[in-house]
Amino acid sequence: MRRYSIPVLLTALVLVSVASANSLPESDPGAPPSPAPSASATAATDPGAGGDTVPGFLPPLPAVPRGKSTVIGGVIRDVDPVRDQLTLKVYGGGRPMKILFDERTQFFRDGVKTPLSDLRPEEHASVETLLDGDNVFAVSVHMLSHSPEGDCQGQVLAFDPRNGELTVRNTLSGEPIQLRVEPQTTIARLGQPAFASAQTGTSDLMRGALIAVRFESDNGRGVADQISILATPGSGFYFSGDVTFLDLHAGTIALTDPRDQRSYTIAFDPARFPGSHQLHEGSHVSVSASFDGTRYVANKLNVY
Repeated sequence: MRRYSIPVLLTALVLVSVASANSLPESDPGAPPSPAPSASATAATDPGAGGDTVPGFLPPLPAVPRGKSTVIGGVIRDVDPVRDQLTLKVYGGGRPMKILFDERTQFFRDGVKTPLSDLRPEEHASVETLLDGDNVFAVSVHMLSHSPEGDCQGQVLAFDPRNGELTVRNTLSGEPIQLRVEPQTTIARLGQPAFASAQTGTSDLMRGALIAVRFESDNGRGVADQISILATPGSGFYFSGDVTFLDLHAGTIALTDPRDQRSYTIAFDPARFPGSHQLHEGSHVSVSASFDGTRYVANKLNVY
């Protein structure tokens, strides 16, 4: 994310003024006076006359980060326009989450576009977010007159079927989120056919399971409306795609599977797979793996 401070703008103004002064020809005392420049000419050359000269010296903003966005619902606790960040108290969450914004972020109130100045603490909001490096970036902020919904993807830390209390480590923030699972909550497996076709239910909410949750707020508490089971400890998977990251020393590869356009990080033992010495970024591979509750571990690995 790129921001421009007052010193940068002043430096640009000075450079424009110096360049303009150096380009003027020396005046001839005996020559007739030159006609005054028109208003349009002045506007085009004078930074103070409303022209676009100074902005032309500033590089354009980068594109919005790529990747799958996540909608986070909560209450805005603080807005800092100097640091370009807001603090969101996520429903069911622990510590408030810091979220960055800039000129690319769009703000809405009940679906109507609104300026940043309309963003205030204690607002209920749904924030569409993306990871920008290690930072959480707001693509859009929707302020709502009602309690918003939200998404959460992460790993199950605990589930108590007696009271429906579900604790999930949020992949985006790394913080645990507590949600309530009710009898009407929809639970379904999602992903590869062999995994998705198996019977599911609250028994899949075991420690270590990877899940995605759609939830809504009930007096500031997150209530799960829909839970998608992405992986359970011991389940098997088949991946194929091009290697996007490789660390032979650590025995780790990452690949993007074109079937779902998702990136997967897989651990493997190079000693078990002699063909792994042919691996490099860009290699096309197929991998049979199992999920052990913390990571995908390769059982078979073929390099093409």
